[in-house]
Amino acid sequence: MTRSIKGSSTGALELWGGIECTMNRVQDKYFSQLERNGHASRADDLDGVAALGIRALRYPILWEGTAPNGIAQANWSWPDERLGRLLKLGVTPIVGLVHHGSGPAHTSLVDPEFPSKLAEYASAVAKRYPWIEYYTPVNEPLTTARFSGLYGLWYPHGLSEKTFKDALFTQCRAVVSAMRAIRCINPTAKLVQTEDLGKTYSTPLLAYQALFNNELRWLAWDLLCGRVTPDHQLWKWLNECCGASPSELLWFVKNTCAPDIIGANHYITSVRFLDDNLNNYPSRYHGGNGQHRYADIEAARCLASGTGGIEPLLREAWERYRLPLAVTEAHIDSTRDDQMRWLAEIWRAAMQAKGYGVDIRAVTVWALFGSYDWNCLVTECRGYYEPGAFDVRGAQPRPTAIAALMRDLAAGQLPQHPVLVGPGWWNRPERFHCPPVTLPSASVEDQPKPSNKVAPLLVSGATGTLGGAFAHLCKERGLNYRLMSRNDMDIADANSIENTMARYDPWAVINAAGYVRVDDAEKDIERCFRENTLGPTNLAAICARENIPLVTFSTDLVFDGTQKSPYIETDPTAPLNVYGRSKAEAEMRVLERHPGSLVIRTSSFFGPWDEYNYITVLLRRLRDGLPFLAANDLTVSPTYVPDLVNACLDLLIDREVGIWHLSNGLAITWADLARWAAELAQVDSSLLRVCHSEELRFAARRPVYSALGSNRSFLMPPLDDALGRYFCQCAVDTGNSGRE
Repeated sequence: MTRSIKGSSTGALELWGGIECTMNRVQDKYFSQLERNGHASRADDLDGVAALGIRALRYPILWEGTAPNGIAQANWSWPDERLGRLLKLGVTPIVGLVHHGSGPAHTSLVDPEFPSKLAEYASAVAKRYPWIEYYTPVNEPLTTARFSGLYGLWYPHGLSEKTFKDALFTQCRAVVSAMRAIRCINPTAKLVQTEDLGKTYSTPLLAYQALFNNELRWLAWDLLCGRVTPDHQLWKWLNECCGASPSELLWFVKNTCAPDIIGANHYITSVRFLDDNLNNYPSRYHGGNGQHRYADIEAARCLASGTGGIEPLLREAWERYRLPLAVTEAHIDSTRDDQMRWLAEIWRAAMQAKGYGVDIRAVTVWALFGSYDWNCLVTECRGYYEPGAFDVRGAQPRPTAIAALMRDLAAGQLPQHPVLVGPGWWNRPERFHCPPVTLPSASVEDQPKPSNKVAPLLVSGATGTLGGAFAHLCKERGLNYRLMSRNDMDIADANSIENTMARYDPWAVINAAGYVRVDDAEKDIERCFRENTLGPTNLAAICARENIPLVTFSTDLVFDGTQKSPYIETDPTAPLNVYGRSKAEAEMRVLERHPGSLVIRTSSFFGPWDEYNYITVLLRRLRDGLPFLAANDLTVSPTYVPDLVNACLDLLIDREVGIWHLSNGLAITWADLARWAAELAQVDSSLLRVCHSEELRFAARRPVYSALGSNRSFLMPPLDDALGRYFCQCAVDTGNSGRE
């Protein structure tokens, strides 16, 4: 049996979950998140979801997917299996019928028959599953109407206030009609009506526009509650600008369908700031309303102080409707630490709102299996992925630290992970895209600042490429860290490690130190093994004793190059040189002494903060009119260092262990990489000379093929994406990027 989600204002806050299931239409192409995230073909996902301890799950039985050609030809096999499984698992489904969709191809959001057609489908769902109690017939009708009827992004690609009104009213009528049809089958069925909950702030000149925006955000709920009467603040605008007749407006007054639960979907971009001083902002934020030109920007990117987060917004919604509330989407596209901070912040805010007497029932962790291409509002398939409680970029969904956090919250435990003490990016000084603006009614910051009393992340290798990159990105991510040079901590000296650990009491250790001169190692064998083998072995033994996670690095040079396809984590090692042997030996010893270690094999670094990497040296020589030799018989997997470091930090926070291969994926020769980099940098490549590796006279033998694949997961963006960001970052660092 499913568990009840009938909470109360005095009951415990519940944890719910949701699966990103948007099926939007762009022209004649449908974009299905369920296909992209793989849940469409993985019924076992639901067992993992139930294990998180959630009480309810926002779950799609989408009209476009189940009955695209009409009810008579509906295919119920997928929802039969999934809903039956949820029933056995004791998880209450909150069934969604349309999620940012426009219905099957035979209808649309401006089709007058859309409501009756959706009602027919809703009735069929209720008859087939009469035990289902909670429904969201249409997700976020106001937001969908904006994207489809006002901004022209989704079908039917309207660009007018009238089309916006038609799309919104059609969806809201569809909600009323669908719930009426459902309640004919199940009189106790309840409506969980979701919508984006945000707020707009502004300069004094634009206060009128902020007031309008802040009224508009309630419109879908107001319509369903029958609140849009002639004295409503938007009545005149709807009538005169959108073409809504009084009879259209009053239809909702006569056919009220107030939500049983107001579902607030909240994102960092939901809170906006309008500023008439355009010169302070990049042009991508510029816009206007026909009366004034202004910048429309995320408040977190420009306001000097926080706006209080979601808690005051929940109180506003409660004061307006006095209906039970739930946060029905809590998700942020960011690094794992910020994803955790965002969820923890929303949970605390909901608890605080409950303490003020708000009847808030639950917080819903959204996008349990992540989402694709929401950075372009799902108008293209770019392959941009945001993980959630599970990361689906492997053979099977992999639980992330969000999953562990959810289990804690579901058990009533406040999370204690060290990364939660730091501020989210929305409260860090680096967040600003303009000179900070102070509002007269500014609130205090929502997150605490990092403290030296917080257990740090200990990073060795202060003078190396990796160590410096970890320091750069830990600072950027708000992670408390200590960067150690050899003088601070000699990893080959156990006593030195002991003293350092006692002094800093770290929550984890990242070993970015080591001997990196591959050719010199052929003669400097003792030092190479001291730094690359003895040092990591010492760290592993001490970290194991203290039960502290350890991250250390290995190399593609542990392989002999006889394969013709990328090496995966389980392939046997057979190094050809001293450096490779030192790393292979370290892998074995580290995992023997500390099975909870994370060993990262990687390859062929390039990055914006290292002037000695291959691409930087290549371009510098070519620009200086000097020749450059590039081997065409050695195939590697180039790795963009910022991507590598961010992926490592995410895996560390996720408490992953064992050997992982991390690179930007593409198997490419050094010569082809050189040609590609020169082309992207628009540098004359006439002095680039392609050669056989023998001409480079390496002292250490290299494998001819050492590209890295993975049987675990592909966590890093493709190489073309990484190269593009590398050149953008280099332009920023040299001051050649322009205002954008």
